[in-house]
Amino acid sequence: MNTQQRLDALRGATPPRPHDARAIAALAANPGCTRRALMDGAGADKDAAARHLGFPAPFGQSPFAITRGNVFESLVKADGCAELLRMLRELLGLPIAEVAYHDVENVGAHLRHAHTRALIDRAARDAQDAGTLYDHPLLTLRIAGHTAYLEPDVVAFQLGGRFHIVEIKSFAVIDGQADPAAVAAAARQAAVYVLALRTLLEELGHDPLQVSHDVVLVCPENFANRPVATLVDVRKQLAVLRRQLTRMTTLDRLLEGLPDDLTFDLLPGEDGRPTRPVAELADALRRTTARYAPDCLSTCDLCFFCRDEARQEGASDLLGRQVRDELGGVGSVAEALGLADGARDPAAGQEEIARLLRNAERLRRECLT
Repeated sequence: MNTQQRLDALRGATPPRPHDARAIAALAANPGCTRRALMDGAGADKDAAARHLGFPAPFGQSPFAITRGNVFESLVKADGCAELLRMLRELLGLPIAEVAYHDVENVGAHLRHAHTRALIDRAARDAQDAGTLYDHPLLTLRIAGHTAYLEPDVVAFQLGGRFHIVEIKSFAVIDGQADPAAVAAAARQAAVYVLALRTLLEELGHDPLQVSHDVVLVCPENFANRPVATLVDVRKQLAVLRRQLTRMTTLDRLLEGLPDDLTFDLLPGEDGRPTRPVAELADALRRTTARYAPDCLSTCDLCFFCRDEARQEGASDLLGRQVRDELGGVGSVAEALGLADGARDPAAGQEEIARLLRNAERLRRECLT
């Protein structure tokens, strides 16, 4: 059985779940999780699995947030992206007064990708075609053998032959500061678009580095709807994303050692509802290694299931990635506490972390007394 057949068996009877930009960006949020890599590589429906297990994740924006986001995006793109052009002049030093505007969304869905390729190819060949804005182009990216269709808000092509991804978000910038978690999530999502556009240029025979690693993030300023634009460097997010996608194309290594009969199939009945026993599905998932972190609560459908698993094991993952990484080879909270109070002897390789934990425990006692 080859890798693709093995992944199909893992997924089961349901068709593969397509990846969007948010899902792909979430891959980069936790690149060390084998469970997620296998499920996403197989195209398994993590949301359906979580609901069947009794651990649904309340993802998704509220109708109010969606409406606010749509209103803000319409404001930014009104009159042929006039407001966006104003910001690009200030941010990128665009020296021209007017631009060509292409609304790719008005083309039929089956033609959008081909139309996008033609427009990007023409722009890349003609470096004088400056100041061109492409509204909602359709890009593609291969994820573990499957094609994901991606729709960035805007692609801007400015003087000097550089493409910039423009990402429009409705979270506010207050006194020049925005929520770091929201900015990080936007950067990961924009990095997906940068990689997809670079891949397209490479396929067309152009230099992929024509796509800038600086993306334009547009948000409302303070408590008004007036948009403000800033440049966000996504090189770090690009590096993590590439590593994770490479990892997903070599899933045969992750499949090694797993039982041949392992599957995440929900065994849907005629009505589409899962019929597989919950305990059996949970046992199948626990045969794969998860790397839970509190950040998973905002990026992965299986977050509550993996958190419950980590709690039962008393895993140090519950304390966050920074603490977990600093603890090194200490896998559980109980083990860390035992090393700290001297009740547990350090194993080979744990001598240094044991010394640090004992010093921390000594300082804690001194502060308390």
